[in-house]
Amino acid sequence: MKLKSTIFFAAAGLFLIGMMVLAAGPPPATNAIVTTPPVYVPNISHANDPLPDGIFAWDELSKSTDAAADQQLARFIFSFTNVTSGNVVILNVHPSCGCTTAELPPTPWTIAPGTNGQIRLTVDLRGKSGTLFKTVNVSTDKGSKTLMLRINILPPVILRMTEEERARDMAAARIDRQAVFQGDCAKCHSKNIQGKYGKSLFDSVCAICHEAEQRTTIVPDLHNLKTPTSDEFWRTWIAHGKPGSLMPAFAISDGGPLTDIQIASLAAYLDVVAKSQVPVNK
Repeated sequence: MKLKSTIFFAAAGLFLIGMMVLAAGPPPATNAIVTTPPVYVPNISHANDPLPDGIFAWDELSKSTDAAADQQLARFIFSFTNVTSGNVVILNVHPSCGCTTAELPPTPWTIAPGTNGQIRLTVDLRGKSGTLFKTVNVSTDKGSKTLMLRINILPPVILRMTEEERARDMAAARIDRQAVFQGDCAKCHSKNIQGKYGKSLFDSVCAICHEAEQRTTIVPDLHNLKTPTSDEFWRTWIAHGKPGSLMPAFAISDGGPLTDIQIASLAAYLDVVAKSQVPVNK
């Protein structure tokens, strides 16, 4: 009798355990699929179309600045806001020339609705003069927009010397014509020449003497020379100067600050703007 009771209660216990397992449901599957948020894929079919109004709100589409004659770089920042209800993707930014570079996050760059962005632009001014115009094309999945840059490079500031300063410097040059590349004189004759050629270089290192309002009579007027000139003529005098005069030698090999290419650019410039006044014999 005791044995039968034991068997009955054991069976009842197993029954109850089975009912609890059924109520709990099947065990979780071990191969459940994990989903990820969808990735926004831009439609680039309109990338070359004009960007419609009402996509980006720009601070400006055209910017300008003045730059000093010896300034090497001009910098611009264009700010914008995505004013649509969806994403806008900047695919690429292309400046019109190699002297202009753009700084922005890696592309494609997704601009979420209501968020802001900036495109920083840098223009290399070395060797340039006058007024420069540059364009930058911003291509998005909604269309393209052209940004405009204008840089006005100011003429060089020619330092005004007192009579005492001029007399002192001329006395030093009579002793050593290369003295113009030393001490205070170097500020005018050998500084800020990196990357400059032709007219820009002439304005930086030559005009201080040859174009000065108070040009001394022993400094010749290059536009009224009474001797035949040529490209070779200018190269020789610029590179090696004239012993016994105030004209220094500008070639690096002679102790001056200019490279052969810079000297060649000066000679080519002067051969055009300072033609000899001596009639050519036919």
